[in-house]
Amino acid sequence: MRNESLHQESVPAALEGFRPTTTPETSPHADGTLVDKYGRHITYLRLSITDRCDFRCFYCMAEDMTFLPRDQVLSLEECLRIVRAFVELGVYKVRITGGEPLVRRDALWLLREIGRLSGVRELVLTTNGSQLEHFAEALQEAGVKRINISLDTLRPERFREITRVGELDKVLRGIDRALAAGLAGLKLNTVMMRGVNDDEFADLVQYAFDKGIDISFIEEMPLGAVDHSRATTFFGSDEALTLLRRRYDLVASGETTGGPARYWRVPGNTRSKVGFISPYTHNFCDSCNRVRVTCKGELFPCLGQNDVLPLMPVLRQHPDDDAPLRQAIVASMGIKPKGHDFNEQMERPKVVRFMSMTGG
Repeated sequence: MRNESLHQESVPAALEGFRPTTTPETSPHADGTLVDKYGRHITYLRLSITDRCDFRCFYCMAEDMTFLPRDQVLSLEECLRIVRAFVELGVYKVRITGGEPLVRRDALWLLREIGRLSGVRELVLTTNGSQLEHFAEALQEAGVKRINISLDTLRPERFREITRVGELDKVLRGIDRALAAGLAGLKLNTVMMRGVNDDEFADLVQYAFDKGIDISFIEEMPLGAVDHSRATTFFGSDEALTLLRRRYDLVASGETTGGPARYWRVPGNTRSKVGFISPYTHNFCDSCNRVRVTCKGELFPCLGQNDVLPLMPVLRQHPDDDAPLRQAIVASMGIKPKGHDFNEQMERPKVVRFMSMTGG
């Protein structure tokens, strides 16, 4: 693949009419890097490979979802082309998401191929855990370094209420199987919801400690129209930290996994850390290093904005040439905003797509 002519390539026909505020010629790029107009280096790609999921978590999607027809979804070969193009532009961390990525047929093929790319330092996966019991060993063999597992409760009935269809025992067995397979980098992701699961935060931390894994608590984000009041259910990170400190001696840590979480540790516990992802109360946009690509090939430079660049037309108009794809990715840096403003969107989301559409 050619990197030397990135900034001289003509704009692909699929991008006609697209006018980024920063052009490839004027953006502060060195060849083989991605830098937005605010000087932030993009090193992290989150790629959704399906909008389908075997759960229906009420904060993530509608109960009666209409999923995309197959011809509107990237093929796995197209997914690999996108990852390869980003890696050639300096991205070294790749997270595969969904929906639920492990319900996508042949997802393991894609993971194995990404794991073979020389520029990828971290191949990570976000999952609801429902399929881990079957895929844990294969994921370890494919080179997946870390897995984030969504887990909002340890109570079976509550789990069914939140997911609408899920079985808690299946997820817990999957976590045990992943640990047995040697997948050391496991982390739980818990969405904090007042009156829903806030009475379990300490129990979830204890479960993570007992398993020797990490846990991150996430402030609920205003994505998609849901059937509950986010202003009522919102639970902030600072309040959660105060709550957890009633039971645990949590000390701030400067550790990072390359994402937005701030971490805390209990002295003497060398295996587990507690994180908080706080898009409302501790906005992390100034250090944002990531972009998202949906299973439709839509490149969203910001989760909390609607600015988008479609990559699928570029892929399909140039099936044997990735130079236009790289040029389009560079051009997308011109529409990456300085940040989001979730505080103004608590009850009236500006982003109407569900989280399952963008990718977790």
